[in-house]
Amino acid sequence: MVTGSIVLILLAGVISWAAWPVPSSYRTEDRMIAVKTGPGGDQDVTLDTRLYLPKSADASHPVPAVLLAHGFGGTKLDSVSDAQSLAEHGYAVLTWTAQGFGRSTGQIHLDSPDWEVKDAKNLVDWLARRPEVRKDSANDPRVAAVGGSYGGGLSLLLAAHDRRIDAIVPMITWNDLARAFLPNGIGGGPENGVFKKQWAGMFFGSGGSMGGTAPVAQPRGPRGADPSAAQCGRFALDVCQVYLEMATTGRPSARAIDLLRRSSPAGVLDRIKAPTLLIQGEADSLFPLSEADANAKGIAANGTPVRVAWFTGGHDGGQGPQSDQDRVKFLTAQWLDHYLAGKGAKPNNSFTYSRISGIDASGDGLVAAGFNVADYPGTGGTKTERVTVEGPPQPAANPPNGNPAAVSSLAGVGGAIGNLASGMTIEVPGQHADFYSAPLAKTTDVTGSPTVQLKVASPTREAVLFVKLYDVDANGQPTLPNGLVAPVRLTGLPTSIDQAVPTTVTLPAIVRRFEQGHRLRITVSTSDQSYLSPAAPTVYTVAANGPVTLPTAAGTPLQSPSVIWRYVLAGLVAAIALALVVLIALSRRRLRRREQTEDEYAQTPLVVRGLRKEYADGFVAVSKVDFAVERNTVVGLLGPNGAGKTTTLRVLMGLTYPTAGEILVFGQRLKPGAPVLSRVGALVEGPGFLPHLTGYANLELYWKATGRPEAEARFDEALDIAGLGTAVHRKVKTYSHGMKQRLAIAQAMLGLPELLVLDEPTDGLDPPQIAEMRKVLRRYATDGRAVLVSSHLLAEVEQTCTDVVVMHKGQIVASGPVDDIVGDSPSVHLDVSDVDLAENVLDELGIVRTVAWSGGNSLVVDLDGTPRAEVVAALVKAGIGVDRVVPRRRLEDAFLALVGGDTKASGER
Repeated sequence: MVTGSIVLILLAGVISWAAWPVPSSYRTEDRMIAVKTGPGGDQDVTLDTRLYLPKSADASHPVPAVLLAHGFGGTKLDSVSDAQSLAEHGYAVLTWTAQGFGRSTGQIHLDSPDWEVKDAKNLVDWLARRPEVRKDSANDPRVAAVGGSYGGGLSLLLAAHDRRIDAIVPMITWNDLARAFLPNGIGGGPENGVFKKQWAGMFFGSGGSMGGTAPVAQPRGPRGADPSAAQCGRFALDVCQVYLEMATTGRPSARAIDLLRRSSPAGVLDRIKAPTLLIQGEADSLFPLSEADANAKGIAANGTPVRVAWFTGGHDGGQGPQSDQDRVKFLTAQWLDHYLAGKGAKPNNSFTYSRISGIDASGDGLVAAGFNVADYPGTGGTKTERVTVEGPPQPAANPPNGNPAAVSSLAGVGGAIGNLASGMTIEVPGQHADFYSAPLAKTTDVTGSPTVQLKVASPTREAVLFVKLYDVDANGQPTLPNGLVAPVRLTGLPTSIDQAVPTTVTLPAIVRRFEQGHRLRITVSTSDQSYLSPAAPTVYTVAANGPVTLPTAAGTPLQSPSVIWRYVLAGLVAAIALALVVLIALSRRRLRRREQTEDEYAQTPLVVRGLRKEYADGFVAVSKVDFAVERNTVVGLLGPNGAGKTTTLRVLMGLTYPTAGEILVFGQRLKPGAPVLSRVGALVEGPGFLPHLTGYANLELYWKATGRPEAEARFDEALDIAGLGTAVHRKVKTYSHGMKQRLAIAQAMLGLPELLVLDEPTDGLDPPQIAEMRKVLRRYATDGRAVLVSSHLLAEVEQTCTDVVVMHKGQIVASGPVDDIVGDSPSVHLDVSDVDLAENVLDELGIVRTVAWSGGNSLVVDLDGTPRAEVVAALVKAGIGVDRVVPRRRLEDAFLALVGGDTKASGER
């Protein structure tokens, strides 16, 4: 039985995909497509597009299509790697630059159904005319809409306005744009919301003149140009005026709310019939989890398949840890494959979420733990815990013009930092009230929107407040989860706190583990850097005595696949005895084979056989890897990002277990704590030393930690090979980066291990240091020792390594000596006595494709199937001396040929 589910991710308009199968090639077409758009469909706009087509796609073999939309401020170029991966997976992919951005004409209308959505409908029409795209019927292509943030909003609106859309994957996007920019933690409409000035200002500022294109001329009224037009840049005038109005007054007009809601999925969710995968970020002060919650409920109410996934990133938190990214890649691919391509099992509609669970022991950063819930519980959770906070009524001063202001998050970065470093949140003394709980009696996992009741009094009978839930650890250190706050606008307040009635405030949805012994702190601030607060100074009185409700949604942890063997008992003693006999025989046979294998490879430093690493969600990081590292060799492990190199090294160092296959080190199977590891030295993380100690003292301290005798360290020999010289007796804080890297190499060499494994040893070094490191590694691979080095510097690998192993998409595509991999060259270097005469002779003979001078007396001649001997003969016959003929092909040429020019990431963990 295989258990587990997937979580997700994506960031403003960019998506990443699973490790697809071995790619088929694709071709691209760039063109400017003219469309008719606008309320009357009579406005001309030209869109900058790029179509990616699998090479095998044609009229007889049409393929499904994907409209891939970018985020706000982006262009079609933001989607290149994702579009390539989809094309390799067999989809036709159309990317484009939305009007008002980049080279596309038109203005920014915020995904208006009359403009950007109509543009996208025109693109669906264009796809329907392509013979390579599969059709459901005439003018109805098989097509999905995918995008994040601005592109996510478009995918929802397009599905509502065009029934031809067969599946959508909207990511970190909005439900109600008016509520998103004018939220109010006590409910109600945006007319009483608090203006999210920082995010709005960022969008307005960045949209003024995008992509180097000049601002668009604005229409003139009866009295000439609108005075605000000069400030509008590429925004449509009505959008611009709405922003200027709200930014000035902090309150929206009916016109502003109407415009924002025309660009909101909220009013058209009942029209969405395309199966919808909603991916939303937990670290997102722009479009919080409540926006996806509203979209999910509205779409599902009409029977449309919906799945919701939360991840630890978002507009403030980026893509989240690698473990989160991997889950979303698989989840997204699974959704498109079934609902668009019609293959694979039907995805279930369960809910997945994740939370930061720690730091990866391999040094890859944070790790997110994933969880699965059978039915989506919404932001209210499946049940709630109640924790009481207490404290006397407290005054809180509202500063004039909101200055100074508290800092909870900084648009685009603050939430992510605030989740990890509580020092990034700032509360201004005298401008907030705090209410604490007792230490928690048990650990509580919150999944959803907490609530709290407040009483507030104000001399003006109105108040704007910012309510926050802090996690306070046993040392009194507070952390504001993801920097999220609930802005609240209250009216009709009493002037005395004794007359105040409780008001329930709904806090932003979070995923947070509150540990036993920690305390909750409700903080009510009068200002926030991200929002517009009243300009007039005043002092409010705030009380919060009562329960804080904490929603929970107990999820099943994502686990590694497990296999349950089912035994069928025959009931006959003879059959059981026979089975035992067979089992014993097989065990002995396996033991003999293992002993034979150990004997066979006892002198080989490293053998990797049939290595496979598959994660619980089905993501395959390494599918099949076989290679060996022999004595006296330096083997380079090469591959584009996501090829599986890091995963292979992590398995090799015992940091993670393989799903299948085995690794033999001197014939012994590798496992954590195996004695054979004493024969292996490794540098798989950046160098880290105590700066106040000398390099030598750091090495001594490291060796003592191994528990091995000092005599076995062989300090002098390791230092001599590393070439540290007298610098080893200086304090590490005086070292350059290159010296620290050498010290790290020396540390890995202590004891002169017979196998040295290095991950990017030349990282950050300058050219002279890289050249010296080259010598270090070659010196080490003598006397029966061997080196395995992972690097992305192909020229260095070519000059350093004796052998290479090239990985791509989790598989080995080539391995062997460098010279064999490089192979014959299609071009040569020629050193000749007369460069000018040689160029003329070869040009007149027409036996080469190109000739180029490369400095001195050297020519680079690109042969076009002409034998080298014939070229040399022609030159000698003309009286030209030929001193040297050298093949020019480099490892880089061979590498690109092996991976088909594909050097982008494919989803490696």
